[in-house]
Amino acid sequence: MSTSVFIDGAVGTTGLEIRERLSNRADVSLLILDEARRKDAVARREALNDADVVILCLPDDAAREAVAMINNDTTRVIDASTAHRVADGWTYGFAELEPDQAERIARARFVANPGCYPTGFLALVRPLVREGLLPADALVMVNATSGYSGGGKSMIAEFESGAANTAFRPYALALGHKHVPEMTRHAGLSHGPVFQPAVANTFRGMVVEVPLHLAQLANGADRQAVEQALREAYAGCDLVRVSDTAPATITIEDDANSDRMTLHVFGNDDLRQLRLVATLDNLGKGAAGAAVQNLNLMAGLDPLAGLTR
Repeated sequence: MSTSVFIDGAVGTTGLEIRERLSNRADVSLLILDEARRKDAVARREALNDADVVILCLPDDAAREAVAMINNDTTRVIDASTAHRVADGWTYGFAELEPDQAERIARARFVANPGCYPTGFLALVRPLVREGLLPADALVMVNATSGYSGGGKSMIAEFESGAANTAFRPYALALGHKHVPEMTRHAGLSHGPVFQPAVANTFRGMVVEVPLHLAQLANGADRQAVEQALREAYAGCDLVRVSDTAPATITIEDDANSDRMTLHVFGNDDLRQLRLVATLDNLGKGAAGAAVQNLNLMAGLDPLAGLTR
């Protein structure tokens, strides 16, 4: 028996990616509203309540509204918006974040899909905080660049029409980005990181970097201790890997068109500095791939079904 899935917001960038991953699977049946019924409240409410699992690819307010439209106690929800990532009663949908996170997701009724930037940041920082290598009250920075597909249809149109007229554009210059509470809460930090996001003139891919001084680490920890903590945290993980080498260069496209994430630890012992770097696909492990992984866990299916390593 297949799991019935309704993607609310299936015409957006993330929704289309999820639909593509699910469309040819025998273990999933998609509930699809045609164009005439897609914005009909009655049809949406019916689909939201008929599905075994609903995946919300909507703006925050619309996602909250959709959850309120579910009037049964059986439909399960994966929300790809920001609306519920630090909300009580919601399980955070980053399966590799904690040793038992995949089991929590499998049992949960309400799962909040992580943001793309937080996925890279948390993969690098959470194990260090959990193991006591990075104090919870550390003041950290995160520099991150995404392909323009992360900005949705309007940004895609801006870059593909040539109107953006740039190769690289920092944004959220006034700070206070909506991903910061998510990063802070799920990393276990006392202070929000200084978050410096940017968009590059490439369709997909992402680089997330956390620079550290060794002096910020606890108990005299060094680069080897950091790398060991990350290797132990993701040992046996299929979609998160720690690089065995220190490549001379990395690119924003290194893990594009996949659902995996690669972590790197670069260091300079003389300067006593580290650069922790994650590469991933902002639409893969950073969005649609994570949603499909969460669906697989919740439905008791092959965790890697529909995903690309």
